[in-house]
Amino acid sequence: MPEGDTVYKTAQLQDAALAGHVLTGFELRVPRFATADLTGETVLEVVSRGKHLLHRIGGFTLHTHLKMEGAWRTYAPGETWRRPAYQARAVLTTAEVVAVGFELGITELLRREDEDDAVGHLGPDLLGPDWDAELAVARLASHPDDPIFVAALDQRNLAGIGNVYANELCFLRGVLPTRPVSTVELEPFVDLAERMLRANKDRWVRSTTGDLRPGSTSWVYGRRGRPCRRCGTRLHGGELGRDQQERTVTWCPTCQR
Repeated sequence: MPEGDTVYKTAQLQDAALAGHVLTGFELRVPRFATADLTGETVLEVVSRGKHLLHRIGGFTLHTHLKMEGAWRTYAPGETWRRPAYQARAVLTTAEVVAVGFELGITELLRREDEDDAVGHLGPDLLGPDWDAELAVARLASHPDDPIFVAALDQRNLAGIGNVYANELCFLRGVLPTRPVSTVELEPFVDLAERMLRANKDRWVRSTTGDLRPGSTSWVYGRRGRPCRRCGTRLHGGELGRDQQERTVTWCPTCQR
């Protein structure tokens, strides 16, 4: 599941492959931008903003979002793609590499000056140069009645937290996901969120337990009905969210209060 750390690493790899190179081909396989062509433009950089990817090309920005199934992959010219071509939404070609965005949830081309229209609403980026822990705490605190799990997932508060981290944060801080924000110590919650993402940003295997072995990487996420790793109590689970966007939530009724 792509969260802020996955998108950050994806941006790093895309930047290493494309930055400074001139596009010899450019194709967006979405109706709205099907005729757009940036062939001949130079890729300036590729950066992440929370869960969003920004390919800055000439005076434009290719804004994409991986959602649940999306991925960016790079290939040598002529190399067979390892995902079906019909899943491709963006194809960027240089003399050295072909970068393909598969099953992207968002694919849009913006003028650089309009970039904030896509990502300006986001809160502080946990892995970004603009990270501001005090602002993140203030953003969370401005929603005192929201369940902490829901508030942590709101990208307007913290940019980069997804379902995995929201579950794990609640467990590690010992709070039920339904606890109102106003009853949670926000400074250590935010500090832990940053440390967790930074610990995982340079690897594909995400672990919040410190154990990278399969089946051992999470405390509660994906473990509903199994024993708590700390106390042995059977983990409970359900769904929690707002605006018909409920997410799977798992917790320990003993360790979380």
